[in-house]
Amino acid sequence: MIRRALAAARLWFAPERLRAEGVTPDYRFSLANERTFLAWLRTSLALLAGGIAVDQFLTDLRWGVRTTIALALLAGGALCAVRAVNHWVRTERAMRHGEDLPVSRFPALLAVGTVVTAVLVIVAVVFGGTGA
Repeated sequence: MIRRALAAARLWFAPERLRAEGVTPDYRFSLANERTFLAWLRTSLALLAGGIAVDQFLTDLRWGVRTTIALALLAGGALCAVRAVNHWVRTERAMRHGEDLPVSRFPALLAVGTVVTAVLVIVAVVFGGTGA
């Protein structure tokens, strides 16, 4: 399993190796795959910016509450970036081999993480998560 993960991660930094696999797909599909990758990166950047904003601007929240929310957003942003490149490679490989596109539970995980973070903020606001 680890060996397989390392082989997949190597493709992140050497996408030209994908060209040696299978048949070149219609360029429109590759470009759509790239647009999806970029959308996931924008989501990652938004989560990172949100984490920084919570830490820097919600100073009325207790330190522990503020830090927990900020870390949840920052971790979500980091995971989203890793997921973006991994999904791009897996999708490109599947297209080249004429296979079904890969499925992912990550969108559901990201949605649940966003809900949990929102609930943390709501609880902090409603129950007075303010203080030094």
